[in-house]
Amino acid sequence: KGNISESNVAVNYENYGFNYLDSINIRVPDGLARLDVIEKVMGSTKLLCITEPNFGRLYDGESGGDHRLYQEVALGFGGYLALKITGVKPAIMQLNEVATFFAALARLDELVSNGMDFYEAVVYVRKHTLYTNHTLVQAAEAEFSYAQFERFVFPNVKSMAVRKWLSDKFENGRLKLSTVTIEIAELKSGVSKLHARVANYRDLSGEKVKFKAITNGIDILTWTASKIVDFLREREILDKFYLPGSNYTAKIDQISAEEIRELKRAGRTELNDVLSRRKNQYGEILRLPEDALVFNFKRRFVDYKRPELPFYDTQRLAKILEDNDAYYILAGRVHAGDHRMAEKLKNLLELVDKNPVLKQRVHYISDYDEEMGRALAVGASVAINTPIVGLEACGTSWMKDIINFVILVSTHDGGVADAPAESYLSITGNSLKQEAASLYGRMEEAASAIKNDFELENLLKTQLKAYLPVISGARMLKDYLDYIF
Repeated sequence: KGNISESNVAVNYENYGFNYLDSINIRVPDGLARLDVIEKVMGSTKLLCITEPNFGRLYDGESGGDHRLYQEVALGFGGYLALKITGVKPAIMQLNEVATFFAALARLDELVSNGMDFYEAVVYVRKHTLYTNHTLVQAAEAEFSYAQFERFVFPNVKSMAVRKWLSDKFENGRLKLSTVTIEIAELKSGVSKLHARVANYRDLSGEKVKFKAITNGIDILTWTASKIVDFLREREILDKFYLPGSNYTAKIDQISAEEIRELKRAGRTELNDVLSRRKNQYGEILRLPEDALVFNFKRRFVDYKRPELPFYDTQRLAKILEDNDAYYILAGRVHAGDHRMAEKLKNLLELVDKNPVLKQRVHYISDYDEEMGRALAVGASVAINTPIVGLEACGTSWMKDIINFVILVSTHDGGVADAPAESYLSITGNSLKQEAASLYGRMEEAASAIKNDFELENLLKTQLKAYLPVISGARMLKDYLDYIF
């Protein structure tokens, strides 16, 4: 009762709008691995991907294991070959996390193998590579052995000079990919102001690495209810590029509570439509009342994001939900191999099962994907964001909430810290007990605001004015172009 299990199902990528382009090979210990190069066009954006039946999902296998290294080598060397097949010649290569280091290595190897002086090639690749670090907790990064590189990496490197350069980066037979990624990229960025300031990475000489702050943004068209997008465009709060319009703060002030409530009703309909195809921890389909207050927690389930914090005092949480006819929806996945987080989730669900109020009002949706994430953003009333301060690089789930007129309750961390703590309902405290008490107080404050037009307008307008420039994906792209070129 209340147990969660997970299984994977093989699918045909053509059913998801991808077209087969060609196949490439990379070297693996037992010969060659054949990778399909596939493409999907979405408006003006082209997604170029590589896959094969054994590839697995993101971060599949144990961190530092052979399969993880195979994935990263396939992504880098295979991805670079895929670019060549399609005739794409990138002016700048952006490495999103260190797992993509091998794409820059492939470029370096090609230049040297084609006759460029090794040191000139290193300078060229450095000047044309941007490393963007996305997380202060390196779930994506592993440490690999020299023996693993001999089996998976070096067979794909043609140049002996490049092999020697890479070999020299090992210490005691081990290598962290952040070490070589920092060496191969002259441009380095973090994904929020706080992240760029506190990221503590050192180069080979021991000097602290400086990161340029370019806060993440979201594609507003993808993550916002269509009625809200139209509303923001008609009011000229967003311009034609989905950037904040001229004098947007004054125009936000003109929004009424009645308009907000009408837009949110449409969002609740979308949420219920998606929930009708999902099940909670008891295998039940959930339908939320149109006017019910809904708290959401939707994101990767990792330790520092603390999905368990709202359950610190189950009696207090139950009272808040019951007093306000409210529901608490959790949606997220635990990384494969993260046994500690899997145990925490199990314990959390057991706490819910033991409390009759929580059992009726707390629902865990394990089948978490883009559709579920969007539905909760457009249909929820209040967003809960509880990372340990100093560990969240940016986060974007809260951004999707703010653009959809959802009240944010959060610790002052990641991209949330780009604006003052007075811009939203901030969780404070110097201990777990204090933070939990602050969280419950803020949840009650949010519930009260939902029922009061003046308080609702004040909270949501303050949030939107403070964060509209922060969450804009168009702003993020502009910032990257300014930095790179």
